[in-house]
Amino acid sequence: MSAPRFHVDSALALGTVRLPERVAHHALHVLRLRDGAPLVLFNGRGGEYAGHLQLAAEPEAVLTAFDAVDRESPLSVTIVQALVASEKLDWIVEKLTELGVARLLVVPAERSVVRLDGERLARRLAHWQEVAVAACAQCGRNRVPQVATPATLQDALAGLDSGPRRMLLPEAVAPLDAAAAGTCTIAVGPEGGFTAAEQRALAAAQFAAARLGPRVLRTETAGLAALAVLQCRGGDLA
Repeated sequence: MSAPRFHVDSALALGTVRLPERVAHHALHVLRLRDGAPLVLFNGRGGEYAGHLQLAAEPEAVLTAFDAVDRESPLSVTIVQALVASEKLDWIVEKLTELGVARLLVVPAERSVVRLDGERLARRLAHWQEVAVAACAQCGRNRVPQVATPATLQDALAGLDSGPRRMLLPEAVAPLDAAAAGTCTIAVGPEGGFTAAEQRALAAAQFAAARLGPRVLRTETAGLAALAVLQCRGGDLA
């Protein structure tokens, strides 16, 4: 069984590192690790540190080896995901992270049932970023994908890098262009899809409509399926 992995949001180096309270609680009271148990720490900036748990005055990790291993996909895929119910978004964030997404932009759409702003939005964003961190710890990624919440769809579109291929799901007869390897952006609408006005805005931003097979996929399935297809054709699932 592989050693449990923990994310520590600070600089790491070989030697003794005091574990943050959150990490110590998970190690001792959830996983019930004992003194000397092997563990791995990563800080999301690349690479990982192997060592063991030391139960001194405060729980510590004694880091004895650094591995610069990079488990990132050769693809850089951004998902623009319309805001949906919290439990669905938790699932989306977790699974997209496992599949290797580079960035997730959660945006309100006209047909979004959920509405978040102010403090509620800030809390949810912090929660989604923690979901991504936990998924990285589980799947072995050493870089945490960014989760952001642009105020509007237009803000999200304005902030995209120029050049990469852009696809809109699932709004057309044309199949997903799996040859769009490298860097690309995929927009996924809410339940009921993007409105006509939103589709026009996406088309003006160079999004080409695409579909994934003959069946209608739910909003929490479409982005995952598209990313898996791209990873199989040109990424690290090939």
